[in-house]
Amino acid sequence: MTDLHNPDLHAPDLHAWLSQQPHGLRTFRTFQQKLETLGKDDPEQRGVCRLLSGLVGNYVEIFDEEPLPVAIADRAYGRLLDLVASLDLKGNPDRRLADINRVASCDLLN
Repeated sequence: MTDLHNPDLHAPDLHAWLSQQPHGLRTFRTFQQKLETLGKDDPEQRGVCRLLSGLVGNYVEIFDEEPLPVAIADRAYGRLLDLVASLDLKGNPDRRLADINRVASCDLLN
């Protein structure tokens, strides 16, 4: 299992962890917690972590206490997985800004 507290954490580690998880809301909630920890432990990643956490939080909030259709869960999970795979947490400032903008414009449902 990937250690998400590793100081050399990068997007492939987030992606590896996420890719091993089921598609349910619990995975999204746990991912939020891991993003919060990463943002605290690595201030350079705080912006992208907060945006990812907000994106995931919006999705969780919509379906909290509601049945989650499998097709929607699969699509949202796939979009999140693709988004995380596209991030370069150790990239240059231009690349990181592009990543932040991509996360900010992402919608897991549409």
